[in-house]
Amino acid sequence: MTDVLLPSRETTSPWRSTPFRWLLAGRTLIGLGSAITPVAMALAVLHLGGSATDLGLVVAAYALVDVITTLFAGVLGDRFSRTLLMRGAAVLACLSQAVVAISLATGLASVPMLAVMSAVNGALAAIAGPSSRAVLPQTVSASALPTAVSVLRLSQNTAMVAGFSLAGLLVGLFGPGWAIGVDAATFAASAVCFTAMNVKPLAAPAARSVLSDLGAGAREVFRHTWLWMLLVQALIYHLMYGGAQGVLGPVRITRLFGEAAWGWALAALMVGFMVGGVISLRYRPSRMLFAGTAFLALTACFPLAMALPVPLPVMLLGAFLHGLGLEVFSVNWDLAIQQNIAPDKLARVFAFDQVGSFVMRPLGLALTGPVAESVGERGWLLVIAAVMAAATLMALLPSSVRDLRRQS
Repeated sequence: MTDVLLPSRETTSPWRSTPFRWLLAGRTLIGLGSAITPVAMALAVLHLGGSATDLGLVVAAYALVDVITTLFAGVLGDRFSRTLLMRGAAVLACLSQAVVAISLATGLASVPMLAVMSAVNGALAAIAGPSSRAVLPQTVSASALPTAVSVLRLSQNTAMVAGFSLAGLLVGLFGPGWAIGVDAATFAASAVCFTAMNVKPLAAPAARSVLSDLGAGAREVFRHTWLWMLLVQALIYHLMYGGAQGVLGPVRITRLFGEAAWGWALAALMVGFMVGGVISLRYRPSRMLFAGTAFLALTACFPLAMALPVPLPVMLLGAFLHGLGLEVFSVNWDLAIQQNIAPDKLARVFAFDQVGSFVMRPLGLALTGPVAESVGERGWLLVIAAVMAAATLMALLPSSVRDLRRQS
């Protein structure tokens, strides 16, 4: 495998682009606020006397509407101004989160109300999601695109670490309503950033039905073997790993090492993401999907460490390697899509990517508990690790995955 380092900064730096700097600021702010809200919302439900089932319904409302809306959001992102969609979604999300914050602060909130507003926010996140990824090539030159992808992901991961760290402190000091109010403020600030972006619009598409546009997006996905093959791999990953992290991880690690250990494991995971992002700023494999998918095999380390009788440092190393491998893959995956999909189909392809990646996660979460009770936690974690590793090897079989070349 031949790797190349970055050429001169003059030709590859995205920082020379004002629209990119505004995009980076806006997406980083949203990442910060979006990391605060899940913690604050969970504690808000509990403060209202809600049960674990109630919290599950609130979270599920967001996830379900997000998945349903994303495909249509991809169509919108290829039909209309992407910056307009991002700006409008940010303004509406600011208003909806402000309503939640005020209702919690004034004692007017209820669990059903939080579920409804969670669904609203899921729809707004879906509307902005494909456009916020597809607009990137409109903000930088082709030579600056690889660095721009890495910088955006690193910035968002850093913002999420800060958001998770701030969330508990904000709720503890001021209550969940004020914490969600901070999220509303980040949406307002991001709307200002997206308003300041000035990008060249794409040519207006021919008038077609929404279903026709969705069909064209699906055909574009299946036209590229590397694309649909890695989407299948993502389905398997989220089906298996979702339960390992969301269900078995906190149960098994806290039982073995204490409650603080689960927080340390998640911190190690996020550090892995950040280190992977830093590596990707300089590491430029010419066969980007081959290298990225090879790194993805590291994700099996975390469930494997959970299954084996290892000391806590080894467990944390497994979490770190998972985050590192997933981030290096994600950077190369995003870049492969940006460089090989036509601009007028980019939002729809990113929408299929988002839906394909997460649609199986709820099923995995639901099945993990019963299956683990049947075969044992350790046995099921070993199965999860084996399936994740096998799925990665399967994804490397097509030559289009192994041989896809970086364009810059």
